[in-house]
Order: sequence, then structure tokens, then C-alpha cells
Amino acid sequence: MSRIFMRLAGVFAILVFLAAPLGGGAIARSLLLDESRGVMTLAPVLEKVTPAVVNIAVESHRVARENPLMRDPFFRHFFDLEKPEQIPRRKTMAAGSGVIVDAAKGYVLTNHHVANNADVIRITLKDGRTFKARLIGSDPGTDIALVQIKARGLAQVPLGDSDTLKVGDFVLAIGNPFGLGQTVTSGIVSALGRSTVGAEKYEDFIQTDASINPGNSGGALVNSKGELMGINTAIIAPGGGNVGIGFAVPVNMARAVMRQLIKYGEVRRGRIGIEIQTLTKDIAEALGLKTTNGAVINRVVKGAPADKAGLKAGDIITSINGRPVSDADDVRNRVGLMERGARIEVGIVRNGVARTVTVTIGKVQETARVDGRTIAQFEGATFSNLPADHPARGKVKGVLVERVERASPAAALGLRAGDIITAVNRQPVSSVGDLERIANASKDGVIALNIWRDGSELFVFVR
Repeated sequence: MSRIFMRLAGVFAILVFLAAPLGGGAIARSLLLDESRGVMTLAPVLEKVTPAVVNIAVESHRVARENPLMRDPFFRHFFDLEKPEQIPRRKTMAAGSGVIVDAAKGYVLTNHHVANNADVIRITLKDGRTFKARLIGSDPGTDIALVQIKARGLAQVPLGDSDTLKVGDFVLAIGNPFGLGQTVTSGIVSALGRSTVGAEKYEDFIQTDASINPGNSGGALVNSKGELMGINTAIIAPGGGNVGIGFAVPVNMARAVMRQLIKYGEVRRGRIGIEIQTLTKDIAEALGLKTTNGAVINRVVKGAPADKAGLKAGDIITSINGRPVSDADDVRNRVGLMERGARIEVGIVRNGVARTVTVTIGKVQETARVDGRTIAQFEGATFSNLPADHPARGKVKGVLVERVERASPAAALGLRAGDIITAVNRQPVSSVGDLERIANASKDGVIALNIWRDGSELFVFVR
């Protein structure tokens, strides 16, 4: 055995020894020694996975930009463009990747931005066979699309559980970068739960340093056991190329979208009718909580599923179906991907007491997520005691917001003229004097406001 091989074997043994206590046994089992060549390799895993990763070519036909002269009836007649079908159309081509997740039915997961608006979708397998594909459905909210081909002898990638991923896990990215053909790169999970990296509305991205380049969109992100962990979707590329920051849609999210696309051809998102914000350190301190994991309910829409279930503004959502929630995005993603009519168990903390509320997912008006803001105390708002002839008199007690200046800190917070502040730091107020006294006595300048607006109660924080 050569000295070089002995050194490689020694290094590998050390890596295995260090990885085992951290759950890295999967790498040791997958990274095998090819004795005939004297090298460590992942080839046995890839030989099972790569046949299920496909190249996707899309073709779109769009009306070419019209010359202004062609709007004149004379020129349209002269160039024989009287009929709509005679208007010139421009053909565009694009490429991406996809993952076969059901060999029997020919289902292929890819990105919405790859398959959307395509007139023709062609899929090329690793063995060179090419098939026309049919779009089953596409969801711009998660950037996931499902297409189908009719073919025999297909391979498929087993779906893993992306909830089990941890930062530092070894992953492989497989796709068709720049149309070069199937390419495999490796890296680790760099971060979890990434959001605001693209235009998608439902973001819970896996971040990885495995090289993902244009053309990889829709490709597979697999773990060391060859299980699908995510669908590659985006990169941050200031210079147009890979800089080690890529993103993938978690397979659990993709699976939930796929089920609805198969069933309905679209994603019918559930709503429970709440406005929420992430539980921050300031909010947790104001409420006497020891954790910042969770989401605060700012408002419950009157008559919505949450209202019927008994959820209230000020409740802290801590879990859904027994699984802890991390922040407002986590709540929104989970509820938004559940089918209407499903019943969920929502764990909450109310006035320091933990309890569970059963909520039935329904369809209500899209609710906005409210983000906490750091503002000067009530600056830009004018208050008065609630007038005796006010329509809300007898229903609520509080302080009336008479006016809010445009572009003021109060306006940035979300205060509106006509709001009624009913409590400050959970203490009821009935006069402007109460409001000032309690606000000035607040610790660290953190103020929690209960606001009555249009028959519903909101919960807002001011610092």
C-alpha cells in the first residue's frame, strides 16, 4: 500500500471518528473505499440517485414586440397581418432540471419559474431518452411545479424528511448547470429557515454551499444516504456565478405542494384569520417569557376560524400539531400549506398559561403579517378620551386616536385615526392620562398596546 494511500486512509479514519458522535455515520457508510482504485468515493450513492435527476428544456412562444407602424390599418393590410394568428411570435428557449419522485406515475418535481408559461416541456433522462411532459400544476408561492411524463424504466429519488436536517449535514446538489449536462457538487447545510432571498411568498429555504448555478433550478439536493432533502431553486450571485450561497425548497414543503397539485391542479391555501409577528426579545421580556421561539397574534379577524376557535390578540403561538414553531414565517408556512377543512392543534400561551386550541383551517381574506418596529413613543399621534357619543361607547373602554400624521413613527407602527387603545401593557386605560402614566412607567421603554379597530382587537408593540 503506498504512502499516499496510507495517509488518505488515516485522514479518513480520523474524519469518521470525529463525525460519528455528531451523527456523521451516514457519511462513513456512504463514502466507501474503492479498493480497485484506492480512493474514497460516493459513486455507489450517486449511481442510484442520478438516473432520477433529469434535464428540462422549455419552449415558449410569445407575441413579438409590435412595431408602432403595424398599428396603422394600411400597414397591417400591406403586410397581410389582418388576422391575429398572422402576428409574428417569438420563440424562447430555457433550460432547467427536475427530479423524478414517482417512477410509476412519471411525476417530476421542478421549479415554478422553470415550467411556468411553457408551451412545450421536454425532459431528457440520463440515459438519453427524451419525452414531452405535461404540466400538472405550478405554485408561484413556493416556486414548485409538477410535470408528468409517460415512460417505462424510470428511476426515482426517495423522499427524505427535511425536518431532520441540521446545519453541518453533508449534501449533494445534482442538476444541469448552464446546460452542460448532469453535474454533481457537494457541500454542507449552511443554514435553515432562510427567507426574504427571493420573490416567493412562502420561504423556508435550506441554504447550502454546494455549487448551484443557472440551470440547476429544479434539481435535487440529497443527503449522504441519497434521500431527497430539497429542490434547488435560487442562488445569490452578485457577479452572475456561484459564490457558495445557494438555496433549496425543503422536500417537506415540496411534498405538501405536490399533493395538492395532484389533487386540485393548484395549491388551495388555508387561512385561519390572524395577523402575527415574530416573538422578539423585547416582546418576550415585556410578557415575562424566557424564550423567543413563537409568534404573537396581533389581530384576530372577526368570524374567521381563529376567532371561532377562541384565539385572541396577544396569544403567543408556540406549536402547531405538537411541533414547536420558531417564528411568524414558520406559522404562516405551515398553516398556508394545509388543506382547507383540516383540523390543527395550536399550542398557545395566554397570560402566562399554556393551553391548546383546536382550529379548523378555512378560507378567509389574505391576512398581512405585521412586523414589529422600533419607534419614538406615540410620536405623530393625537389622542382624546372616548367621546360619549362615539359608536363604540358601551362596547369598549379606551382612548381614541384622533389623528396620525403621515410618515410619522406612529403611522409607521400602524396606528390609524379612529383606533381605540383599550389597554397598555395589559392594564386597561380609560383616559389619556392613563395612557401616558402607564406608558411612561414601562420598563425599558417597551409598550404593548391593545387596540380596538373595526370590531376586532389588535395587539401592537412600541419601543
